Amino acid sequence: MSLEEDIKQHKFKSEAQKAAVNIIYTFNWIEAQTRDFFKKYDLTPQQFNILRILRGQHPEPSTINLLKERMLDKMCDASRMVERLRLKNLLERHTCPNDRRSVDILITNKGLTLLEEIDVEFDKFNEQLANLPEPDLKQLNFLLDKLRG
Repeated sequence: MSLEEDIKQHKFKSEAQKAAVNIIYTFNWIEAQTRDFFKKYDLTPQQFNILRILRGQHPEPSTINLLKERMLDKMCDASRMVERLRLKNLLERHTCPNDRRSVDILITNKGLTLLEEIDVEFDKFNEQLANLPEPDLKQLNFLLDKLRG
């Protein structure tokens, strides 16, 4: 279905305005699909992002600052997300021996196991969202990168 049909708007001031609205609308559509996907794992997309970052760092510890730098959602409260994941036993927090003001964060085996389970289903989920052939996806990625400068 077209953007015009979905939002019941048939005129835009310009192609640039239409593109901006389309990006926002598509982002929200993908985000809703993603939130629904993660509900069955009792995770948010932001929590999943933190677990993936920690898995990439594993077995080395991470810090809150490292998580904030790498998060997809820069507005996310990483400290609060870490605490929620700790309560689910998906990660551990330890006071850094070198700097007592800093905290080392490590993914647990339970967190790694959960990510392995999610990986299989998430690949299928991503394929479902990608209704575009590979060359179009490459072009889309190129254009989005170009848009961000």
